[in-house]
Amino acid sequence: MTSTSFRVTWIEAQSNFVASATETVLEAARRAGVTLPAECEFGGCGTCRVKLVQGRVHYDEPPLALAPDEAAQGYALMCQARAQTDLAISTERVLDAPAPARRRRATVVRTQKLCGDVTRLVLAFDDGAPFVFRPGQYLNVLLGEAGSRSFSMASQPGDTHIELQIREIEGGYFTQTLLGTLHEGDALDVEGPLGGFGYHEEDYRPIVMAATGTGVAPLAGMLAAILAADDAPPVDLYWGARTQADLYLHEHFSQLAARHEDFRYVPVLSRAGEAWAGARGYVQDAVLADHTDLSEHALYLCGSPGMIADARRAFLANGASVRYLYADSFTFQHPQPAPAGI
Repeated sequence: MTSTSFRVTWIEAQSNFVASATETVLEAARRAGVTLPAECEFGGCGTCRVKLVQGRVHYDEPPLALAPDEAAQGYALMCQARAQTDLAISTERVLDAPAPARRRRATVVRTQKLCGDVTRLVLAFDDGAPFVFRPGQYLNVLLGEAGSRSFSMASQPGDTHIELQIREIEGGYFTQTLLGTLHEGDALDVEGPLGGFGYHEEDYRPIVMAATGTGVAPLAGMLAAILAADDAPPVDLYWGARTQADLYLHEHFSQLAARHEDFRYVPVLSRAGEAWAGARGYVQDAVLADHTDLSEHALYLCGSPGMIADARRAFLANGASVRYLYADSFTFQHPQPAPAGI
């Protein structure tokens, strides 16, 4: 690269290209064979809007579709922006928070084993105030010196209780040590709502949801909201598990599919027994077996980081657009902390 050329890294697509100071970032991407989202190409529609995670750009004239406060927050339009430094850009579209996160005291309403290593934890807030959130968001359970643990909510806004579906992690301080000791009436401090994951109603595209394990929890909340709408797009939910016993919401989704003709439920087992007549293997492979071209779909992925990384690569290779691909990756809980002073 010359001194007037800069490297541009597109985070979601895991690709990079070189842009000169005399061309727009969109022009440089196309020259390199990289397809960034774009439509009008004169700065009027905002389709090519990205977040500048790193670096600076400038414009010959301020683009119409980029408000000054958006530019101040680090957003840029690639059809008009020219690089001034190396750039790292993100096309992820994060939804605005419906309410600010705050700390609240919650009371355990009940705990229930859903399957061998998954527990349903239902909480109510002591102050009785409504809990405003968006399906797909999560909350943190606050554990003092042990830090916090994050769990997606499977509930709907307006519900009087908050439901968490928690998988036990080997050595997990909360999931393996504390969760089993909780009883009705016990108190927990929580913080929420948190996170930008959720349903992008403005897309209005056929939807494919893919989850592994308890990654189905936030998707269940989103799905309920989508199916309750008068004019919802068709939705296919693919849920990956090891064995049939791990499909702890199987009956629920089967009943939803029976009631809604535009909803399809596909359970996928990686360790299926001989009697299993459904899909086998990895959930992303089951999606591609049914959808060889994903160019018209919006995709929502939730579950293990490995599944999401593999699914993202496979779906993009089969026509999916990064603009319409949303992911929420679950990571393991922290191990039990060592005693103070050790």
